[in-house]
Amino acid sequence: MQTPRYTRLVQSLPATVPFVGPETQERLSGLPFVARLGANENGFGPSPQAIRAMADAAPEQWKYGDAQSHDLKAALSAHLGLRPAQIIVGEGIDGLLGYLVRLLVEPGDAVVTSDGAYPTFNYHVAGFGGVLHKVPYAGDFEDPAALFARARETGAKLVYLANPDNPMGSAHAGAAIEKALDDLPDGTLLVLDEAYIEFAPAGTAPRIDPDDPRVIRFRTFSKGYALAGARVGYGLAAPGLIAAFDKVRNHFGMNRAAQIAALAALQDQDWLAQVVARVADSRDRLARIAAENGLRALPSATNFVAIDCGGDGEFARAVLAALVARGVFIRMPFVAPQDRCIRVSCGPEDEVAAFAAALPAALAEAREKTPHA
Repeated sequence: MQTPRYTRLVQSLPATVPFVGPETQERLSGLPFVARLGANENGFGPSPQAIRAMADAAPEQWKYGDAQSHDLKAALSAHLGLRPAQIIVGEGIDGLLGYLVRLLVEPGDAVVTSDGAYPTFNYHVAGFGGVLHKVPYAGDFEDPAALFARARETGAKLVYLANPDNPMGSAHAGAAIEKALDDLPDGTLLVLDEAYIEFAPAGTAPRIDPDDPRVIRFRTFSKGYALAGARVGYGLAAPGLIAAFDKVRNHFGMNRAAQIAALAALQDQDWLAQVVARVADSRDRLARIAAENGLRALPSATNFVAIDCGGDGEFARAVLAALVARGVFIRMPFVAPQDRCIRVSCGPEDEVAAFAAALPAALAEAREKTPHA
């Protein structure tokens, strides 16, 4: 039987995706989750203004979205004090990461990241034939000094750093990132993922001139603004790099209603402030639940909490499986020693209460299954 003539690169790739979504898991199990606390979605919901704007835009969905995202880019420019030429809007950070890798990475090119950091970035690098070089976390923090040193050793084109970090929730002070940049080798671009910056303490975002050619920063409307399903992200960088995205991006990839919703959400900063406060309360609640069960919640600058289960990765995986079996969708880090933790998203009280109710039995089941852990 004739088959498509896949490229050698595609034939070499594993048949995998970075994450298995909760809907897929529900279909496989035949049961819905009672608590959706695994994907770091913002269960407190988007601004009512954004919801109304999407509803009002529905009759005009026969139109393509604005290929330049002009209105949203102009609003971001005013909000951030930047020039529109320093901003690229795209289909979430994931989509923008894919475009960036396509722009810069050829087969065999070196790229540096942390072992256990956001796997979707790795997925894009592999898809374009890049060679990933990984460094371990320092404690439960990504290690800028080690990342930049490995970039120097390998001649890496890109080095990826999330601040705040996913999956651990840790964050470096912005001043530390600024200082670390002194050691970024010439010719290496720092990919600074700031998806969770709205939840982080003041001073977490470094003061980096957007015209600095060494850095591109990515942010999103998926987390703080609760528009994960709309897929709207943006990048901040020097105009030359921003303009280069036009060579490879899908010019009509942005959903029209999503553009309109993001614009309305950005204009409702009061709602964002309320959500950030509710997330902080939820983080505290998750930390108390962990302590009540003899576990330790790691400090978090995000809308999720990494909870140290006190054992190894096998034990944490058993805890996760037991929670999923009880209808509580969570996730966990993939790489030791961070895989001693489970990761639980902040969310509405009824869902957090479902996690609290299921956790004691899940821990007991995991201890029975992994007595050596």
